[in-house]
Amino acid sequence: MIKASNYFDNLNLTQAVDKVLFCIKTKGPISTAVIAKDLNLTGEAARQHLQKLVTLGLVEGAQCMSQTGAGRPRQNWVLTELGHQRFPDTHAQLALQLIDSVRTIFGDEGLERLISQREEESRDKYFARCKGLALPERLAALAEVRSEEGYMAKVEQDNDSWLFIENHCPICAAATVCQNFCRSELTLFSEVVGDEGSVVREQYLLNGAARCVYRVTVKN
Repeated sequence: MIKASNYFDNLNLTQAVDKVLFCIKTKGPISTAVIAKDLNLTGEAARQHLQKLVTLGLVEGAQCMSQTGAGRPRQNWVLTELGHQRFPDTHAQLALQLIDSVRTIFGDEGLERLISQREEESRDKYFARCKGLALPERLAALAEVRSEEGYMAKVEQDNDSWLFIENHCPICAAATVCQNFCRSELTLFSEVVGDEGSVVREQYLLNGAARCVYRVTVKN
């Protein structure tokens, strides 16, 4: 694998091109027209930036059908595997080595204790930030603290429910080899929401989705 930090430093991406890359990371698959609109670019400027990213191997086109299924597929843009490395996993190799060491020395039970300890520390942090807030504000506060941790989180209202969206996973390597990290996070989100609603994961990065998306539905 390319050492991401050195590789991207040497690319000298302009701020405008980097913004397009970030836009695709957080909203892809996304069309050229939507990129231009979101970043206040002309269509020609957006196409030039995209061509630069294609040439560098950071993005690629993906054929997507319209929501109605009618008409010809349209081309949207997604990150390539190399493009995802622009938003690196946090200490990925070290995390994998530590997980392997914990399993070797303490077994799966020891690894579960480690995850439980991480969960407890996160619970204290999240509850401190969300205490006393109504559900919408609680979700916004949770998104803020998760973004501080590197998850690029945001909340969007969708009719009578909310979508809690995480556009990046800074522990993806660890989660890939031990999905109990993901189970633990889903438990925490449910606890933050509490008895007021339910939390269901609708999109999952490890299942090939571009991001993790959780639907929060208020209980009647």
